[in-house]
Order: sequence, then C-alpha cells, then structure tokens
Amino acid sequence: MRVIAGRLGGRRLKAPPGRTTRPTSDRVREALFSMLGAVEGMSVLDLFAGTGALGIEALSRAAQSAVFVERDARVADILAGNLTALGLAGEVAQVRRADALAALKGARARKETYDLVFIDPPYAQARDLGPELSAMLPALLRPGARVVVESDRRAPLQLPHAGTGGLALERSRRYGDTSITIHRHQ
Repeated sequence: MRVIAGRLGGRRLKAPPGRTTRPTSDRVREALFSMLGAVEGMSVLDLFAGTGALGIEALSRAAQSAVFVERDARVADILAGNLTALGLAGEVAQVRRADALAALKGARARKETYDLVFIDPPYAQARDLGPELSAMLPALLRPGARVVVESDRRAPLQLPHAGTGGLALERSRRYGDTSITIHRHQ
C-alpha cells in the first residue's frame, strides 16, 4: 500500500498483518480523491483510521491537519509509525486511540470542527452506526464540509439525510464490493 499523490506520493505505508484491518485500496483512494478535488488547507477527521491511508493521502495533498481515530492499540501504533516515518507526527497529524463515537463526543466537547471526515468502519458494524453518526456529526462540521463513507455495498453505512444543518447526498459510487458515498453539510 502506498500514498497515491501529492508531496508524499509513492511512499509506502505499513499495515498490520491479518484481515482485521481492511485498508482502502489504491484504486479506490485514487478515484475518491479525484471526486473530492482539492483538499488544500482542510482540517480532516479520519474515523476508524486503521493504517491512516485516507487521512495521510489528504495530508499529502496539502490538507492542513488530520486527526486519526483508531480503537485497536496495535493498529494505532502502526498508524503512529506511518505518520512518524512520513514526517507527519506532531501538530499536523494526531492519533487518538478511542472508540469512534467516544472520540466524536470528545471532539464536540472541545468544540472542534472539520472540513472533511472519512468514515470507514468495520463492515460488520456499518449498518448500526448510521443513526448515531448522523446525530453527532453536524456539530463537528464546518459549513460545506464533506463526509465520505466507505462501506460494503451489501450492508452500507447510511447517514439519514437530515433537514437544515444536516447532510445531503452529493455523490455515490461502487467499486466492486466497496461503496463510497460523499455527503455535504448544508
């Protein structure tokens, strides 16, 4: 697995052995960032970060900062190692070892806001997370912010479209069994 483009393009990322972490493929990341366009200067939140491939790709393409949320200690250590190896540790990139919903509550308490949020949960949990994420995310989103959801097309994570201040569906694509959905904060 490698960084696709930007100042870190071509650099390799380490991934934990086994199948518990499912990094977003190079092909899907390339297509996703093509859909997103410029991410320069954005503040990024990468939930269920795993290896950090999505947030690192955004930083490589000139995002201002990224917060990576990963619950598994072993995977979080590999993620931190990837950030250090790429020279991204410190204020630009921060790893928070926590459950995603707990991390969102903490971010809300600190009044943090983001321009771009990546959500790539374990596929088995995706269906159950939609309502809670939909309720918590709007308070953390800057006007016009986008939320990118990656999930299995057979059991997708769906963020119910809320009214004013909610999330509107911007674009949806499938890549094999992977579904990518981009929402925009209204």
